[in-house]
Amino acid sequence: MAKLTVFFKDRVIHSDQFEKGIVRIGRDETNDIIIDSLAVAPAHAVIVIRDDDHIVKQMNYDFPLMLNGVKIKEAPLKDNDTITLGKHDILFSTEEMGHTPSQMDELDRLPLSLLNQKSDEISLPAANLQILNGENIGKIIAIRKKIMQIGRSGSGIVAITKRKEGYFVSILENIGTITLNDVPINDNSLKLNHNDVLVINNRSLQFFLN
Repeated sequence: MAKLTVFFKDRVIHSDQFEKGIVRIGRDETNDIIIDSLAVAPAHAVIVIRDDDHIVKQMNYDFPLMLNGVKIKEAPLKDNDTITLGKHDILFSTEEMGHTPSQMDELDRLPLSLLNQKSDEISLPAANLQILNGENIGKIIAIRKKIMQIGRSGSGIVAITKRKEGYFVSILENIGTITLNDVPINDNSLKLNHNDVLVINNRSLQFFLN
């Protein structure tokens, strides 16, 4: 099974899970994942989900397809790769709920897995998260990717995205207590400022800029 989460800028548009088979992506309503944008072809790409490996293929060469910031025509997919079509990103994940270690689990046993494509093209101050409680209190997690997903399926998951306007946090899975500076995030996309405190299910992290 694979999970595909569609982002537009810092906002989550929708998320779907798919069993083995072909997932069609494009602007046309016949696709499995529909992206309503003129920058996306009517039939833009397909993802082939198999037991042991997965691939993504470009279907219209007039519309670029990117994987982790690199233009491709066809490429294998790994867990937490980012596919880009026009101004939309799709986060590819093969983690199944309750079966694989998550980013929140790994807060208790660093190093933490950081996800997705590099964002060197965006000029912003370097940013980090510092763990404020638990076994690894004081540990620093550098934010080097365009999208970083953190949390645990069944207990709340957030995405931290890097845009030209700054760093933003939004909820992927709203379970448990998820707050920024003691204010619930809910369906909002909030800009992160220096020394903000993010709490995900009683785990506290402080955001700070270098």
